[in-house]
Amino acid sequence: MTGAARGIGAAVAARLAADGNAVAVLDLDEAACADTVEAIREAGGSAVAVGADVTDAESVATAVERVAAQLGAPTILVNNAGILRDNLLFRMSEDDWDAVLTVHLRGAFLMSRAVQAHQVEAGWGRIVNLSSTSALGSRGQANYSAAKAGMQGLTKTLAIELGRFGVTANAIAPGVIETEMTGAVADRLGVTREEFFTEAAKDVPVGRVGTPADIANAASFFCSEAAGYVSGQVLYVAGGPRA
Repeated sequence: MTGAARGIGAAVAARLAADGNAVAVLDLDEAACADTVEAIREAGGSAVAVGADVTDAESVATAVERVAAQLGAPTILVNNAGILRDNLLFRMSEDDWDAVLTVHLRGAFLMSRAVQAHQVEAGWGRIVNLSSTSALGSRGQANYSAAKAGMQGLTKTLAIELGRFGVTANAIAPGVIETEMTGAVADRLGVTREEFFTEAAKDVPVGRVGTPADIANAASFFCSEAAGYVSGQVLYVAGGPRA
């Protein structure tokens, strides 16, 4: 589980642990994973913290080997690591474009490539990639939108290539979810987080913004035996239809 130190990643890690999985809580800063690991263990689950840079092939290989040694072959992978570097196109720097595409897409590619070897050997696996409603286009997010659209293409290709080995690949595309990362958007806009989320909820048919638990519920299904005939799909968890 990448990007699992906080927010959506932490919630998904906790849910997968509650489902009976041993969970590797992976993030760039291993120390930052401590709270998530502790919460899982206090709830009776099994988890270890693993530090890794998902954009670096050697770091990814080392992390996956460590997970295999400590927890057993990693047959479930959730690619959640991501960053924001929002700006309008004419203000967006090349570094901000590259950073977002690298963390989201290169990170998911490297992690999937490393983990699939264990999944293929086991004859069973689940890959869940975090996309976003921003994949459909979002002002000020050319980099993030491109990355999240790319995650959907990657997901469908993984489903085609790995299906014969008992591995499914699906994507979750959250709408506005109340996390520290989205709260930082409010900070940049100069409004309170309460104001930001209240205003965002007005555009959601169910009348509220999402929570990390909403995404964790979807991930739990995709990672379950019950989802064995569901692959290559993008599920918009956004409180209403997206097209």
